[in-house]
Amino acid sequence: MSLTQTVPAGAASGISPLGILAKASVLLVTAIVLYAAWSVYLIGQPLFGLFLVIVALFFFFIYGFRRYYFARFIYPGAAAVLLFIAFPIIYTIYLGFTNYSSQNLLSYERAKEVILSGQIIDQASKRPFALVDEGGGSYRIFLPEGEAGYLTGPLALDGSSVTLTAEPVDTPPAETMAMRDAIKFREALGVVGIAMPDGTELKSAGLREFASVEPEYTLLDGDRMRDNATGDILGPDQSQGYYVKPDGTLLPPGWRVNIGWANFNRIFTSAGIRAPMLGIFIWTVIFAAGSVGLTFALGLVLASILQWEHLRFKAIYRVLLILPYAVPAFISILVFRGLFNQNFGEINLILETLFGIRPEWFTNGFLARTMILIVNVWLGYPYMMLLAMGFLQAVPVEQKKAAVLEGASAFRVFFTITLPQILPPFLPLLLASFAFNFNNIVLILLLTQGGPDIPGTIIPAGQTDILGSFTFRMAFQDSAQQFGLAGAITLIIFLIVTIIAYANFVAMRRAANKGASQ
Repeated sequence: MSLTQTVPAGAASGISPLGILAKASVLLVTAIVLYAAWSVYLIGQPLFGLFLVIVALFFFFIYGFRRYYFARFIYPGAAAVLLFIAFPIIYTIYLGFTNYSSQNLLSYERAKEVILSGQIIDQASKRPFALVDEGGGSYRIFLPEGEAGYLTGPLALDGSSVTLTAEPVDTPPAETMAMRDAIKFREALGVVGIAMPDGTELKSAGLREFASVEPEYTLLDGDRMRDNATGDILGPDQSQGYYVKPDGTLLPPGWRVNIGWANFNRIFTSAGIRAPMLGIFIWTVIFAAGSVGLTFALGLVLASILQWEHLRFKAIYRVLLILPYAVPAFISILVFRGLFNQNFGEINLILETLFGIRPEWFTNGFLARTMILIVNVWLGYPYMMLLAMGFLQAVPVEQKKAAVLEGASAFRVFFTITLPQILPPFLPLLLASFAFNFNNIVLILLLTQGGPDIPGTIIPAGQTDILGSFTFRMAFQDSAQQFGLAGAITLIIFLIVTIIAYANFVAMRRAANKGASQ
């Protein structure tokens, strides 16, 4: 008697249908990401394309081979860090070494195309036109002149480049297309030339007119150009990213090139940048330190009061004091912007009623900075209060009772027993709060938008700007959009925050070692 066992397809080779599907899925995802990398490269973003290639290759090897199984749970987080943290940092630093701005957005080839597309229009030759629909997809162009005009031969308006001969006519066509209907042929009309009886060739010069049009620049041998209006010869300067005229004038648009340390040199040598930036840096430090100090002090005081065992309705007070932490920050900031309104805000109405004063919160630099600190303390004290309430619970009550029995006052007990014990675990959190406020651009942009402006600067800079908002305004709100200069300043900010983060790490390690030794 023999037994026959049916072997599933693929079992002999050790690969199940599910395994084949998994392999195919890995290949498909890898191919999609590689295609995205190639597409990104083609639009002029090679660095981002490189990062996508790295992500795709790691995905293929980690999920395609069993030997790398251990990395499957690490890969998603590592890929997210690579794309959303490492890439923005590296790309921003890279921009700091380029001339990237609103005048230098394009590639060299694209900038050359834009310059060569410029035209010189003879204003005296401008003529209005009208389209005549003859049916069957055939059209003629009529150029009126007096009571008659000129009429071209038939054309298809299918986008083909063609030159038509215009013949004089004694009477205009009986019917012409309305301009709103002719506009849809704008692109097709752009490649149509009209040869007039006097030898002049007219081309489209707008939505409603034809005129004698000549190219503004002509490409010569190599990459040089000739200015047809002046006869000057222009050459590309790859160190600046512009075509340069003989007198040194730069011809926009430019293209993006690496300029080395020029942006950093400009930051530290240009008085129009160095002076406001130095003031903004000092204010940033004061703002961050003041916010941390005031929120810590207020939060600690309120937490100490809430710890008082004889205080009634503590639960209600605790909820009310935590409410600012529950409301989204941007809503609170916009509310305070209305409250501090110089003309109609409730704060000024109260101050004028009680003391006869109406402070200029948004136009006076000192008052604007004071207002920002007040609002930031309001937003930040609940966090410090919650932390303090937890740390205060860890202070041994026996030590405080012993000090009171020895005749120590409440203030002395606090400063000699309570504060020294809660400060070490508080220190890393205070440093983290300092680093957060160092880049707290949301508060600045929503409340004052950096104003009032600092006079005499060549870049947008305000008296309440911190380094982060100053860089944001330079990159996205200035008409020049100096991304390269903003990237250089961002690198400086990154180095400063890195030092703060390292100090935070050292403080945490020392606090941990001190706690372990105790």
